[in-house]
Amino acid sequence: MSGVEVITFGCRLNTYESEVMRAEAEKAGLNNAVLVNTCAVTSEAVRQARQTIRRVRRDNPHARIVVTGCAAQTEKQTFAEMPEVDMVLGNEEKLNSRSYRALPDFGVSSEEKLRVNDIMSIKATAPQMIRHIDGHVRAFIQVQNGCDHRCTFCIIPYGRGNSRSVPMGGVVEQARRLVESGYREIVLTGVDATSYGGDLPGQPTLGLLAKTLLKQVPDILRLRLSSIDSIEADNHLWDLIADEPRFMPHLHLSLQHGDDMILKRMKRRHSRAEAFAFVEQARRLRPEIAFGADMIAGFPTETEEMFENSATLAQDAGISFLHVFPYSPRPGTPAARMPQLDRALVKERAARLRATGEALHKAHLDRMVGTEQIVIVENNGLAHTENFSLVAVPGLVPRNVQRIMITGHNGKHLDMRVMAAPATERAA
Repeated sequence: MSGVEVITFGCRLNTYESEVMRAEAEKAGLNNAVLVNTCAVTSEAVRQARQTIRRVRRDNPHARIVVTGCAAQTEKQTFAEMPEVDMVLGNEEKLNSRSYRALPDFGVSSEEKLRVNDIMSIKATAPQMIRHIDGHVRAFIQVQNGCDHRCTFCIIPYGRGNSRSVPMGGVVEQARRLVESGYREIVLTGVDATSYGGDLPGQPTLGLLAKTLLKQVPDILRLRLSSIDSIEADNHLWDLIADEPRFMPHLHLSLQHGDDMILKRMKRRHSRAEAFAFVEQARRLRPEIAFGADMIAGFPTETEEMFENSATLAQDAGISFLHVFPYSPRPGTPAARMPQLDRALVKERAARLRATGEALHKAHLDRMVGTEQIVIVENNGLAHTENFSLVAVPGLVPRNVQRIMITGHNGKHLDMRVMAAPATERAA
């Protein structure tokens, strides 16, 4: 192979950072190299990364393999001891071209492979300017990194460090660059995005940042948030939900569970009632809004009744896009030391919760049939409605704005027929 290939696991923040990594590695003159940007959310994510690294080595015996990302930060020795790996970079080091100029020779010891510093020592996040995100019609912008909270199940703060925000001016400039490159939809992303601004002068909020972005970059057609912690929603965010048509009616919530005792044992900061109240208020302000949510099944000490509380919360709140994770004990977290459930029970509960999610998603798709929607056509014959429902749009030109009628669905994506677009949309 030649050039630099990047393989990305995990979140949208990783997707954004992978483009920064590619640019920095190319700036350093790296060639014949594969960069693996890992995720540490679950043990399964780490296993998949290791499996991919072995496959990459088999397919590219002479390439340099650089492993980085959250799993590399939290389990650096694990990856350094893999014979397939040439270098392990931390989450801060991966964003600097100097790191890629320091590749060791083949056959060095595991210690010589390591370029991983203390992530907790990082106190600021500088804007990383890119103009392109490979393979995507939606552009992601990092607005925040790290997390100050210590949920008992989560290893991510030890991979990302404490919360730090990108100055508002840097976010605006990055958005301008991406819009100039032809992107019409922007997604603001971070590890704990709703904590945005707490470390900046004046302590601006995520809602204020979004308002400012839409005002100063008027050519943004759509603005989304990647994931939010509802308990941190600010008044500016409520204003956007109520009054801003360019702010998309879809929010992905970090719920994690539907039982108050489990939420306390997770050290989450919201209650079941507070999560439900947030959803109800958002729907009053924007009836067409749809919600996604992350939920964990099989958390330590979870009883059958506690598990059912998660399923009923998802149903009562009408969560259209439910992302279910079987609890995965992460070494070094408090939850890993709690009384564990049998793994078979954890998997069985996750399967049941996924079935609930599938039924909720089907009901959501049913409600979409017969509605008119505006989509931005993506590169793979698909598109997303404003509320993030997936639509098959075969034959339509990528990046075009198109008005469609939803005619049916197959349980996974919507079907459509094309409608004539108003002149303003054709020119968009």
